[in-house]
Amino acid sequence: MENQQPRVAIQGIRASFHEEAAFRYFGTHIQTVECASFKQTFEALKERRADYVVMAIENNIAGSILPNYSLLMSYNFPIVGEVYLPIQLHFLTLPGVKFEDIKTVISHPIALRQCVDFMDEYPHIKVVESSDTAACAKRVHDEQLTDTAAIANSLAANIYQLEVKERRIESNKKNFTRFLIFTSHENAKQVKANKASLCFQVSNEVGALAKVLNVLAEQEINMSKIQSMPILGKRNEYNFYLDVEWNQASQYDTAVRQILNYTKNFNILGEYERYLEEVVSQ
Repeated sequence: MENQQPRVAIQGIRASFHEEAAFRYFGTHIQTVECASFKQTFEALKERRADYVVMAIENNIAGSILPNYSLLMSYNFPIVGEVYLPIQLHFLTLPGVKFEDIKTVISHPIALRQCVDFMDEYPHIKVVESSDTAACAKRVHDEQLTDTAAIANSLAANIYQLEVKERRIESNKKNFTRFLIFTSHENAKQVKANKASLCFQVSNEVGALAKVLNVLAEQEINMSKIQSMPILGKRNEYNFYLDVEWNQASQYDTAVRQILNYTKNFNILGEYERYLEEVVSQ
């Protein structure tokens, strides 16, 4: 692995936000494994066609991507890292095309919603939803569409040789998506972790979850996220997903031992290094 480029499975095609996140985490010297769905990324890892998976798990505007929590539990690959990516969207056309000649704009529906303020200024431009931002940019290039623009990132503009007609058209300039990094158990390396993702269940009684949260507080463990998901086929039973951060590993170890007394089906989904916020704020 040290002498080879890591093979990284992503949902989408080259120049998608998933590939951009992979570049941010691994650097640009990787082999991108394009997959049509999030499930296919885990299948690629399972079948050893990929060494890692990069998967979006939440967006600070759209919220958690709940189906992906089910996937990570189903495949049980360890989380070995995380990366936050600023979502910056641009209005892309073929080089030389005039803005006034654009009749249609294509992009992923979430990207379109994030650019609604910009698009409201041009009501004559037809908005068409598609499956992927990068795929839209590729279509404009491949089909040489002179009356169509794509909304995508700067990576797509570079790879598919498009011109940035309008830059940073997203309504919220502080839009970030968090991605998780997965690998196989045999490929996971020991790191000096300061963050972990946990999953567990508690009994359906007064104060059950509070006992877990009190343990974290007593050990000075920061809970940076909590997410609940119903357990299929079981009434009033939930999986709780927690992200926790610490400064002293001994406090985390103590907290885990104590939490085991108040939970069932406790799982450590991954212990890894927290992504540095200083990089995000640039």
